Amino acid sequence: MRAVFCLLILSLAVSSAAAQFLDEAASHSARLGPPQTRRLKVGVVIKATGSPLIDLTAMTPVPRPWPEQTVVEVDQQASPQVGSIRIEELGPTVRRMVVQIPQLGPTETARAVVVYEVTRRAILAPQNTDDYSIPSRPSREVRPFLNASPYIETQRSQIRKAAREAVADVDGDWQKVEAIYDWVRQHVKYERGPIKGAYAALRDGKGDCEELSSLFIALCRVQNIPARTVWVPGHCYPEFYLKDKNGQGTWFPCQAAGARAFGSIPEFRPILQKGDNFRVPELRKPQRYVAEHLQIREVSGGNKPEVAFIRDVIDRP
Repeated sequence: MRAVFCLLILSLAVSSAAAQFLDEAASHSARLGPPQTRRLKVGVVIKATGSPLIDLTAMTPVPRPWPEQTVVEVDQQASPQVGSIRIEELGPTVRRMVVQIPQLGPTETARAVVVYEVTRRAILAPQNTDDYSIPSRPSREVRPFLNASPYIETQRSQIRKAAREAVADVDGDWQKVEAIYDWVRQHVKYERGPIKGAYAALRDGKGDCEELSSLFIALCRVQNIPARTVWVPGHCYPEFYLKDKNGQGTWFPCQAAGARAFGSIPEFRPILQKGDNFRVPELRKPQRYVAEHLQIREVSGGNKPEVAFIRDVIDRP
């Protein structure tokens, strides 16, 4: 499932959802950059290969609104074999498309696609960062992003030692987060490979976008700084949470792998989900991200179907 995010490279207006972004003219506030709009096609194609299939359920993540992103469904397509398409929420930071197919005869092909128009804005860092601080009493919504997650091993003594080292003799909370960011980029060389997590990245001194993001998040959480993973097609990056002098909390992004970008990010690919510790009803263990998968109650004859999940980013016509 890792290839879904690391091999591809690529309603509501921003109103109450954008409350975290204050007046763009104020130098102390986070700001939103100019918008870019694209279309995202999400779906699945399933072909039976000689055996009837009974009771199929295909699931794949779809985008949801964020302060920097608006999402509008513009089209839905389904072949006659599809019984239903529904969108369900798996907590406040991820939603997915669920396709139900009662039966698929030998050699039949079922197809279900939803097309979204996604408007994404870059987040711009505040010009004055002195007013931002680590929240002393995070809200219930923010507190989960202080805990360990799959591949984010905050209890490891080596992780905790590195977190102390990264912020040693650093004054200012914004500066502490930036010191963690620079420490990770200095100590972990970018290298593509299988997922191994924050501890292994620290131990080996190398990793890709997931490892760099995981280690940054782990070090932040050890220092009581809420942090989480943001997933876009083909990539992931972290964001951290601080409060301003008025008590208003803001999630700020940074580019752990790639060109240096801290507190802001020139990213316009659709956000698929945020977080790194998800409870998926049909799976026993917590998941690092909600991946697409297919369940089939019965396969007569033993021939497995051909399955292709669709996630195409296209320019708006």
